[in-house]
Amino acid sequence: MRRTGTADLPLHGGHAPRWLFARMVRLSRALIEVIALEFGVEEFLRRLADPFWFQAFGCVLGFDWHSSGLTTTVCGALKEATTPLAKDLGLFICGGKARASRRTPEEILFWLEKCGLPEEFFALVRKSRLAAKVDNTALQDGYQLYHHNFFFTRSGAWAVVQQGMNEKNSYARRYHWLGERVKKMTEEPHSGIASQKFEKEVLNLVARESLKTQETILSLTRESPSRILTEIEKIKRLVLPRRHTLKEADLKPQGLEKILLKTYENPPQDFENLLEIRGLGPKNLRALALLSELVYDAPASRKDPARYAFAHGGKDGHPFPVERKVYDQSIAYLEELLSKARLEYTEKMKAFRRLHQLF
Repeated sequence: MRRTGTADLPLHGGHAPRWLFARMVRLSRALIEVIALEFGVEEFLRRLADPFWFQAFGCVLGFDWHSSGLTTTVCGALKEATTPLAKDLGLFICGGKARASRRTPEEILFWLEKCGLPEEFFALVRKSRLAAKVDNTALQDGYQLYHHNFFFTRSGAWAVVQQGMNEKNSYARRYHWLGERVKKMTEEPHSGIASQKFEKEVLNLVARESLKTQETILSLTRESPSRILTEIEKIKRLVLPRRHTLKEADLKPQGLEKILLKTYENPPQDFENLLEIRGLGPKNLRALALLSELVYDAPASRKDPARYAFAHGGKDGHPFPVERKVYDQSIAYLEELLSKARLEYTEKMKAFRRLHQLF
């Protein structure tokens, strides 16, 4: 349960039928309440941050184990299931897919104000934005983020589940973060990673091996823009290593000069501050990383950081169709258990541990 990281999933068409999604909401609500009662909501975040547990959880809910839609559908079901109980549970889920992902900061602030949480919790907005910026800009693996969910509790614990799409190979990649395991947002934030597919061309500026590169890039951004641009012109005349699939346009991307002017006038204190600069995109950062390597001998990591279970079938009928009767029995059993558990917690938790006997 300690591992966090990524999972690569093929893109599938279609969507979860309404009858299945409604059941996913009810079953996930019951499971969350059981975990919260038994172990606390912080433990639920730890489990969400494990890509293998998350995948198995999606399968328990009846979604396709190897579909990219598992991420968005499961997170959507979790959000719908917990929103009415958020204040009582002390568990808040923000964000979602596409436009909903961009509303994450607003939703975090909404819950902070509604529940009267401490002022220091406003830092969670920055955590959310940085997590997205890291996986979209500092970790360049070919996957463009389109889904972002931020989970946090009344105690301030947090986790992130976000997903990106690679249009070339038609795969999606899911990124998991667990706040209590993140010592620094820009140094090995994914403490353990699992994946079925590894990319050959990756620029990982948040790897431990890239710390020297981070320092060099910071130093570069504090220099006069004219000097940096002059060095980049020199690079164009170098014979680049075979491992760099870069075009000349990548060496001086559009907007780089504006970014350098910003950093020269207001030097960033650390790599996190640099990533937060508006307008700093993957191409700009890649050009600075290349300059850092070729001129200042500070190479960045190019190692891809990426590394099922069935209970109710899958929506596409694999490995077998969803058995609605069994699914409804599971929901009914858990909901009945929860209603009694609130009165007789200890004895009813023993009943929950015998749940597997139903199958």
